[in-house]
Amino acid sequence: MASILITGGAGFIGTNAALHFASRGWTVSIVDNLSRRGTEKNLAWLLEQRPEIDFHQVDIRDFEPLAAVISERKPDMVLHLAAQVAVTTSYTNPREDFEINALGSFNVMEAVRLRAPEAFVLYASTNKVYGGMETVPVVRGEHGYVFADLPLGVPEHQPLDFHSPYGCSKGVADQYTIDYARIYDLQTCSFRQSCIYGIRQFGIEDQGWVAWFSIAALLDKPITLYGDGWQTRDVLNVQDLARAYEAAWNHRSAVSGQAFNIGGGPTNTLCLRDLLGFLQEELDITLTPRTGATRPGDQPVFVCDIRKAGELMGWAPQIGVSDGVRDLIRWVRENRELFDFLKG
Repeated sequence: MASILITGGAGFIGTNAALHFASRGWTVSIVDNLSRRGTEKNLAWLLEQRPEIDFHQVDIRDFEPLAAVISERKPDMVLHLAAQVAVTTSYTNPREDFEINALGSFNVMEAVRLRAPEAFVLYASTNKVYGGMETVPVVRGEHGYVFADLPLGVPEHQPLDFHSPYGCSKGVADQYTIDYARIYDLQTCSFRQSCIYGIRQFGIEDQGWVAWFSIAALLDKPITLYGDGWQTRDVLNVQDLARAYEAAWNHRSAVSGQAFNIGGGPTNTLCLRDLLGFLQEELDITLTPRTGATRPGDQPVFVCDIRKAGELMGWAPQIGVSDGVRDLIRWVRENRELFDFLKG
């Protein structure tokens, strides 16, 4: 069976991806510097589930230790998830954002090129590489903002326009990933991911809003609604995302050197206000969110056109929004002790 190395493997997406591949018989190694809140708990949970998983505490900003792991493990696939993940944080600390997302990703690509050139590299990019899309008309629909002329969502040929330090740093890595296939004949692929949610996500206000609203509603924590609350995203359950990663591997020759918009697509959209309404009904509670100004870089709407992923990888989401959020609620209820850091 094949082997995979996952950077950021103790994060929310990383632990779910590691469990997915391990359950299918893959040899799994993960790299993480354990700097983010919740990663140590995620790692402990993951190794309890799958003690055979190989863990290396390495920071992707440090080339030699990273390259040493890749050289030792010689993985068939490198899933690069390690990142600084919040637009707001990139505004307050753009240097760190650059060092992690741009330099760190460059280190991953170079380590593969020099130490494991046969590996297939899949990079977790972001829809933020498309920027504000100010020239694309947006209108208010019954359930949030929608694109006036893109009923199937944003296609991959939409022009890139890196807004925010985060958009720039992720965009740099996105383009390096694609170009390394062209220049060095590596097998690489970039997933421009939309709003991912699911279990093991320790959502906070500036990142992971589906999880944060769910956690806050269950634990009676204040919720702030930034902007008018009609901001809309296509949301994708992390289990469907893990399936997409495997689908890319299965079709690696067809997808190499390309980017894919990966999200819930037009049938799995959600606006902030609708999520609050769903939580109130599901939990039989009343939520009274505070209000705040629109945050920098916050697109009024983003929905992925996922047809290319369907055509080249045979992939489509299988978990609907309601079922996915209910599963997230169940996980939070069953693991309240994981959120002790919210007390006080």
